[in-house]
Amino acid sequence: VGIVGLGYVGLPLVLRFGAVGFPVIGFDVDSSKVSKLNGGQSYIGHIENERVASLLGSGRFEATIDFSKLADADCVIICVPTPLNNNREPDMQYVESTASAVHKTLRAGQIVILESTTYPGTTREVLLDRFQRSGLEVGEDYFLAYSPEREDPGNAHFSTQTIPKVVGGTTPNCLAVAQALYGQVIDQLVPVSSTDTAELVKLLENIYRSVNIALVNELKLLCDRMDINIWEVIDAAKTKPFGFTPFYPGPGLGGHCIPIDPFYLAWKAREHGFR
Repeated sequence: VGIVGLGYVGLPLVLRFGAVGFPVIGFDVDSSKVSKLNGGQSYIGHIENERVASLLGSGRFEATIDFSKLADADCVIICVPTPLNNNREPDMQYVESTASAVHKTLRAGQIVILESTTYPGTTREVLLDRFQRSGLEVGEDYFLAYSPEREDPGNAHFSTQTIPKVVGGTTPNCLAVAQALYGQVIDQLVPVSSTDTAELVKLLENIYRSVNIALVNELKLLCDRMDINIWEVIDAAKTKPFGFTPFYPGPGLGGHCIPIDPFYLAWKAREHGFR
C-alpha cells in the first residue's frame, strides 16, 4: 500500500495498514517529515513515537520523497491537502500534482483511491481524465475510487479502524476492489453508488457542522443580551428524542476542514447555475 500525504489523515492509515501486516510506503514532498518517520519519530501530537518506531522495526514501512516508487504499490491512497486560494476557490494543485505523479507509474492491477476532501466530480475530472491517457481501461485494467477521510484527531473513542468508511467506485469493479482493500483494516464500510456521491457525503457532513456551529454561536450572543442561559436551553432542547442534535457554543470555526469545505461546494454549484 502506498499512501501519499503523511499528515493527520495519511499517517494513521499507514499505521493501520501496517498493523495488520501490509507492507506500506509513505510518500510526502516534505523531506523533514520523511526523515522523522524513517527515524521512528512522529510529528503528530496524538500519535506516539512508539507506534511509528514499532512499524519501522517490523521492516514493513518506509517513507520517501521519491514518487517513482509509486510503481511498487498495488494500492495508492491519496491524502493530500485541499485548501482555498486567495479568491476562496478550490486550490487543487496538490491533488493535480499527485494525480500526474500516479499517472506516470500507473500500471495494470493497481487501485488508486482519493481521500482528500473535495468537490463532487474531482475523481472523474482530475484523476480519471489523466489516467485515461494511459491506455488502460478503468474497472478492468486498473481501479479508481473515492473514500472521504473521517479522522477526528485525538478522539479516544474512535479510531481509523472503528469509524465507518464511505466508499464510492468509478465502476462496480472499482467499488468491489476498494471494499476488498479497506475491508482488511476498517470494521464497517458504507458503499455508495458513485465517486461523486462519496465526495458530496464528506461535504454534507462538514457543512452540517459548520451551519450548526454558526447557529449556536449566534444564539449564545443573543442569549447573553436577553439574559437567558444558553446551556440550560440546549440541555432542555436535547431531551427531545427526535429531530434535534445538540451543538455547543465555542470559539468558532477552526481546523483544516470546517471553515473551508463549504466553499468547495459553493464553487462547484455555480457550474450548475445554483447559488
